[in-house]
Formats: sequence, C-alpha cells, structure tokens
Amino acid sequence: MKTISNKSKIVFLSTFPPTQCGIATYTQDTIKGITDVYGKSIKCEICELVDKPKEKPTQAFTLNTKNREEYAKTAEEINKDDAVKLVHIQHEFGLFSGNYGDYLLDFLNVIKKPVTFTFHSVIPNPNNDLKTFVKLLLSYSNSVFVMTNKSKEILVNDYEIDEKIITCVPHGTHIVVYETPAQAKEKLNIEDRLVLSTFGLLGEGKNIETGLQALPKIIEKAPNALYLIIGKTHPNLIKDGVDTYREKLEGIVEELKLENNVRFINQYLDTDELLEYLKATDIYMFTSKDPNQAVSGTFAYAMSCACPIVASKIPHTKEVLTPDSGILVDIGNVDQFAAAAIKLISDENLRHEMGINSFTKMRASSWENAAIIHINTYKNLIENPSEIKHSYPAIQLNHIKKLTTELGIIQFSKISIPDLDSGYTLDDNARALIAFCMHYKLTQDKEDLAYILIYLDFIQRCQKPKGDFINYVDQENREHIEQNAEVNLEDSNARAIWALGTVVSLSDILPEAIIKKATKCLLNSLKWTETIQSPRSIGFATKGLYLYHATIPNLYVAAIISKLNAKLLANYEDTATEDWQWFENYLTYGNGILPESMLYAYLITNKPIYKKVALDSLDFLISKTFADGNFKAISNQSWHHKGSEPSQYGEQPIDVTYTIQTLNTFYNAFKTPHYKKKMKAAFNWFLGKNHLNQIMYNPVSGGGYDGLEKENINLNQGAESTVCFLTARLLMEKLALSQSRVIPLMKSRTGIAINS
Repeated sequence: MKTISNKSKIVFLSTFPPTQCGIATYTQDTIKGITDVYGKSIKCEICELVDKPKEKPTQAFTLNTKNREEYAKTAEEINKDDAVKLVHIQHEFGLFSGNYGDYLLDFLNVIKKPVTFTFHSVIPNPNNDLKTFVKLLLSYSNSVFVMTNKSKEILVNDYEIDEKIITCVPHGTHIVVYETPAQAKEKLNIEDRLVLSTFGLLGEGKNIETGLQALPKIIEKAPNALYLIIGKTHPNLIKDGVDTYREKLEGIVEELKLENNVRFINQYLDTDELLEYLKATDIYMFTSKDPNQAVSGTFAYAMSCACPIVASKIPHTKEVLTPDSGILVDIGNVDQFAAAAIKLISDENLRHEMGINSFTKMRASSWENAAIIHINTYKNLIENPSEIKHSYPAIQLNHIKKLTTELGIIQFSKISIPDLDSGYTLDDNARALIAFCMHYKLTQDKEDLAYILIYLDFIQRCQKPKGDFINYVDQENREHIEQNAEVNLEDSNARAIWALGTVVSLSDILPEAIIKKATKCLLNSLKWTETIQSPRSIGFATKGLYLYHATIPNLYVAAIISKLNAKLLANYEDTATEDWQWFENYLTYGNGILPESMLYAYLITNKPIYKKVALDSLDFLISKTFADGNFKAISNQSWHHKGSEPSQYGEQPIDVTYTIQTLNTFYNAFKTPHYKKKMKAAFNWFLGKNHLNQIMYNPVSGGGYDGLEKENINLNQGAESTVCFLTARLLMEKLALSQSRVIPLMKSRTGIAINS
C-alpha cells in the first residue's frame, strides 16, 4: 500500500531504543537533531534491526537480521512508500548476519531508493576480503558518513574509496547550558567532593579497572575524590543473571579499599540526568583499551559538558583532544592516568581553562549542527532537495530572564553565566523592552509584564532632567562619567525612544500605568530628539516616534519626524551615486534602520521622494547582504567602504535582526512577496545557513551567540545577541501566524498598513 505524505521521509536502518546500545542512541539523537532543525519538511522513520522475530513491531519497518529472506522483503516494503526519499544505513560489523554482514547485499540489490551509510567502525589495514566487501557496499550508494578525519583517511588510503563520496560529521553532542562543576554539584549533593567520572554501557573494552587502579595515588592528593562509574553493564555480557564484569570491578574496589571513593550508578540514565553528572565532573576518565576504536560518544559528550579529560590514546581522542583541553595517556597505563589526574587536581585554573576549551570546541558538533551536515549531503542524493525547509526552534525566554535582575538586563555573559561586573546599559534594556512587548503582543503572557516594567523603569532611571539619557549603570546602580562619555550616546538615547514608542503602541493591551510612564518619558525627550544628527540615531528615534504618533496623533511628533528625516535625506542626496545608493560612504551595523526611517517619513509626509529613497536604498542594501539567496552580514572587521571590496567574516546577530525588522516593515507596507522571502532567508542565518553551517543560538535556553567569526562562533550569550535572536524569532512567528489568520494592522494616515 502506498502512503500519501506531505513530508519527505528518511528511513534509518538501525537498532533503536529501547535496545540499549551506542548505535541505537546515536540513531535516536541523529533523528532528533534532524527533526528539530528540519521537521517542517522531513519525517524520519526507523527500520529497526532485531535479532529475533518481534511480536509487536513499534517502528515503521522491522528487519530480523538473522533471517536472510527478510532483507529483500523489507526492501520491497520500503520501495512501496513513495514518500521515502532516502535510506540511511547505520553500519557496524556484527549488526548484519553473514560473512562481514553480507546478508545486507540482499537488501541493497532490491532497494530502489537512494542509499547512504554511516560507518561506525572503519578497520585499518583490511585484508582483501574486507576491502572488497566495503567497496562493494559503497558501490550501491556512492555516499558514506564517518565521524573522524582519521576514518576518512583510512577509507581513502586503505580501501581506495573516492574522498568525494565521504562526508565527515563529528559524533553529535547535546547542547547544554554551561555551568561550573561547583554549580552542578549542588544539584547532586556532592559539592564537597572532587568528582572523577566515566560513563557508558560497561564491558571489558571500557577498561574501568585502569581508573580504579590509579585511584589510590589520586586519593593521596585528593582524599575527597569521588569516582562515579555511571552506566549499566552491556546486556549481552550478563549471562544467567550474572554480571561478571561488574563483580570484577567491585572486587577491585574492595581489594583497594576504595569504598568511600567509588560510587557505581548502575542505571541506564536518560540524557538529561547523564548531562547533569557530566557537568558536575572535575575530571573525566576515558580509559578505553581498543586502539582501533574509531569514535567514542562518551568521550564526545564529556567534552561537550566542559569536562577536562584524561584519555586513552585511540584514533578519536588523538584527533580531537588537544593539550589545551585534556591529557592523552597510553592505553592501560595506570601510572600515567594517575599522574595526569593529579596534575589537573593540583591546578583548578587549568581545569577551568580546559573545560571551557572543550566546551567551545565541541559546540560545532551539536546534534543540530550534525543534522545540517547530514541534510546538506542528503540534498545531493534525493530528488527535489529544495523541498527541504528549516523548522523554527521553540521560543525560549530562559536565558533572557536569567540575565535580568530587579534593576535591568545585564550587559554581558561569560558563555551562559551572566557577568554582573559588566553592568547595565540603556541600549540593552531598550532592546529587551521591545522584545518583551513583542512577546506580550503575541502571547498575552502576564509574566511578561514584570519584565516590561523592569526595563521601562531602567530607561526612566537613565533619563536626565533635559530629557536625554545616560547609557551605563554598574551593578550597584551607580553612574560612571567615563563610560557614559565614551559611547555614542545618540544611538543609545534614540533606541530608548524606539522602545518607549513601542510600549505606547500597545496601549490597547498593556496596563494604563505602564503606558503613562512610557508616554511621560517619551514626551520629556522630544526637545533633545530634535537635535539628533547621526543617521542611525535618526532611524531609531523615527521608528519610536512613528509608533507613538500612529497611536496618539501628535503634530509636534510628526514635525520632528519630518525634521529628522530631512537631515537623513540630505545625507543621501550628498552621498548617493548610481552604484552606491546609500546615506553614507560606508555600510556599518544596523543598516536596515535607514531605509526604514525613510519609509516612516513617507508615511508621515506622503512625499514621493521619501518612498523612492526608501525603496532604492533597501534594494542597494539587499544587493550587498544577500548572495545566492543567503544572508551575509556586513563584516565588523572594517565595515564596507564605498569603492572597496568588503571584508569577510565578523558577523553579528544585531545586523541579521535589523535586516529582518526592516524587511518586515516593508512587507507590511507593500505586501511584496520578495521581502517576505528575504526575511526567511535572513532568519535562516541563525538556523545554520551561514559559512560555518552552524546554528547561532542555544536551543535549550534561547541564548543568542555573540558572533560568527571565520572559524568559530563566539559562544558568549550577552544581552544584545540574545535579545536580537529573540526579536528575530518573534518576527518570524508573527509572520507565520499572519499567513494563517488576519493580524490587525496599524493604519497610517496614508492608508498603508504597518505592524507595530
């Protein structure tokens, strides 16, 4: 029977939970990553590999790997589903029956869908039979994923596989909210212990005994050391209820009198529990004894949770673990394990630095980023790859709330830990106020009101008697003359006007007391606002004044908008040429606010020149920030100067969000589909459509990463980047909702509709 579906399906041949094995977990996490990032257009299904008949199948397809007849039969069943676009085989020797698992060839001879593999083992120096078999497998697909560069090198050199068909995707890791071990230990009631740990399905290959034998020397240095051995014994190793390997380990603990320093956690922990233990770990002990182990998920998870690591030398650890993130030792060498652990115990700063380096390095390998690599390869294998679309992540307020105190939103964050010493700025509180107003308009969540009031009170606190504002306040609520003189106060002041106008524009849903406070603050600022000179400040202020005027018509406010934008228009007329239709001789940051300001001026004055400049300058900006349908922010390395080639790299979330905001305003005004399409393309920058193919946010907390550099992402999640990501996400949510229902629009006097 053929299935009708509006989503493309990917079928994974793999073991799958509740089966307890590494490949089952890997497949589950891979599918979750793909679903989280692309679930809008892709559905992942399982062809579950079992070794005996299953009475009640729980997955879309089931293959009993011991029964040769089922291989062809299962392939025929998959062929019948027209929605299936690709079959992805998770390959490990031993999963499939026959010589080297050659029963799988019966499946491959029948399947008509494109096929790809993930090789979980790549055995070096193969004999002729193994080499021939691997080459035969790949002749059916011309595509294979491996998890390390070493595995790729072995396939090319030892198996003579064309490197063009090999995709290297690091073993995925879970994104966590960074905590110091001390913070994480409190949740587990082990804050008084120095924690060493290891985890995984236990078996001889884990070589846990090496860690136990090193422990007496470690205890001499740190009597409070606690070695956590986390995980059940592999089910295949328990015979007639007897767990021989665990009994062996328990015997070593008893013999060495380690009962007070070793704790067995004999459970198959869910992911969240496991990650909490890893975050509480001071030193991770990776003791594997397999010199050919291509990859270790346990090792990758430990690094991603900021664990300093002492690790056996296997291909994966030798490739990934650099001296700045851990210490490599010889397999099974008890003295080296002990000495390395003692070195880390003796230097807390070194442990901290190694943990941060590990955490930073592994963020590129998150399951979400692994999903992007998978899909980019899938697109080369399937029909109609353009049908694959990004899904939008859930709207998360956890991090922005974590950054907010009773005074306001804290300026910076060290990874995800708010940096109180960085103080508070008018800029950030204005941005946060706008974002929470947007969220409240979208959700009517009463919890938002407390935050709206905090940010509004901060703006009011920064206002001076003449109506202008200071920008910086320290954590003790003190002003600093030097810092308030060093920054461009016009921009921050004008952002405050924008935020205040945003509040007033929601007078139909926000409490009257909040509206009155914002109105008073904005009206007090008007005398100063008239004097603004810098182009972006004019744009920010114009947006706030327009939102105010559209809600409470005010001739004085309209006159200020006209006066300010006459200055901006003069800038344009002085600078613009046929091939440089812009207001300045360079493009810097937040460029979209300038064409947007021209549009607001047109809506107020109805002068055609403002409309023309608005449209022309936006077209020019789009030509400089979009290429091949993808968004690329103006580099903050040296900006883009007229007549010169733009610099590469150094992209910030604020530029992406301002572009989306501007496109949203123009789309609401003119309903041109082109603008909506560009909005989506710009937002995809956050979702991995950038030169590193990595997401630019923390999906667990909603934190926004501070910047996209040439080879890495700045993982600090300060107020500006976090608020910008939230703002962009809310705009895309509103856009999606507007396509399914009518959203009330604010009418200007020209009759063109503009969303607030």
